[in-house]
Amino acid sequence: MDTGNSVGNIGGIIGGLAQSPAASPMARALARSVSDAFSGQAAGGTSGAGMDFGKVLENALSSVDQSQSQADNLAKRFQLGDESASLEQAMIAMQKANISFQGLVQVRNRVISAYHDIMNMQV
Repeated sequence: MDTGNSVGNIGGIIGGLAQSPAASPMARALARSVSDAFSGQAAGGTSGAGMDFGKVLENALSSVDQSQSQADNLAKRFQLGDESASLEQAMIAMQKANISFQGLVQVRNRVISAYHDIMNMQV
């Protein structure tokens, strides 16, 4: 099996998410980064920006975790009566965290789909 071709297929599948208008902005940005990383590997070298696939995913996970922590903290502050935290701020932060998480789940689903496509290829 040609691994370069398989890697290119993963990049193409994930790249489809980067072009999807239904995907959240974070999901499109992450998919674009992942697609670029795979495209660089498929070309036989590292990508132009020197991205590491694991590092891209790690950054995305930490970003989602951070937004969820901030939203949780803001909601707790509002519940405790902190006057610097408004209901509007708490709700917006929670929705941003939710959208970030949904985008990450979309990217994960695309990666799993690409993996299954590669595993189902005939050698």
